[in-house]
Amino acid sequence: MGSDFKAIPLIDIGPLVEKIDDPAMAADEGLLDVIRMLDDACKDAGFFYVKGHGIPESLLTEVRDVTRKFFHLPHEEKLKIKMTPQSGYRGYQRVGENVTKGKPDMHEAIDCYTPIEPGKYGALAKPMEGSNLWPDHPPNFDALLENYISLLRDLSRKIMRGIALALGAPLDAFEGGMAGDPFWVLRLIGYPVSADIPQEQRTDTGCGSHTDYGLLTLVNQDDDVCALEVRNLSGEWIYAKPIPGTFVCNIGDMLKVWSNGIYQPTLHRVVNNSPRYRVSVAFFYESNFDAAVEPVEFCREKTGGVAKYEKVVYGEHLVQKVLTNFVM
Repeated sequence: MGSDFKAIPLIDIGPLVEKIDDPAMAADEGLLDVIRMLDDACKDAGFFYVKGHGIPESLLTEVRDVTRKFFHLPHEEKLKIKMTPQSGYRGYQRVGENVTKGKPDMHEAIDCYTPIEPGKYGALAKPMEGSNLWPDHPPNFDALLENYISLLRDLSRKIMRGIALALGAPLDAFEGGMAGDPFWVLRLIGYPVSADIPQEQRTDTGCGSHTDYGLLTLVNQDDDVCALEVRNLSGEWIYAKPIPGTFVCNIGDMLKVWSNGIYQPTLHRVVNNSPRYRVSVAFFYESNFDAAVEPVEFCREKTGGVAKYEKVVYGEHLVQKVLTNFVM
């Protein structure tokens, strides 16, 4: 859908976080208000900020701080967890190794995925089998991040329950065979100051314009650098200005397919023109790895009765993207 939005809506999801798992609260006015706001945001912008999410601002800051400390380590230290095909595409990638639409992105990153045991999904997940590569420094990095991931998984589940109700679906529509065992992706990203990148390697974008692959993304971004931009229906790029203590949320490709286009993901990009190194930690909440996602009947009925999108197996979609996203 989309619109000519000029700003990204801010939603206090406190009532949802508190009440969404309590069947007795289904008619609670505060909860229903949040669901209406989620519906408007997903239709109009595909992006929204959330506050009242229950995760301490101090933890958001600590996660960004340890990420920054890692990226400021000597190059040789960072390469100890270098991403390779043998690592299941997990680990550290240097500036320019991530590619969007054929163009190198001016960021470095650590990519983490739900661990996949050999053979769990057969040939489907073979390229991504393995466990995450956590650095030795800063100390406590893995324990901090694993706790953070656990909290964001639960928060994402609750927001997806709200989105299910916003669409008119059952509360648990994104559980069970769809996302009862949700795959997750965590990207810890550092965007250098442009002047610090050698001229011959430099491009104009920290991350090129794209939509996200899954259901829901939660971004924990630096409070003092404005770099994330979202494109409205007229083609204008609108800043997702940092609001301390919030997550920037956006919906992804799998929700577009499932809702038959009622909710559409929005193109976004990162351009770091500031004189400061920028850190962003993006958590992607996805469907089950082997879920076959297709437009559901009641969403088809709301949109003319015809499926606008073909069935997509999420894991195939992800693997295809991962295999073409990196230059190593």
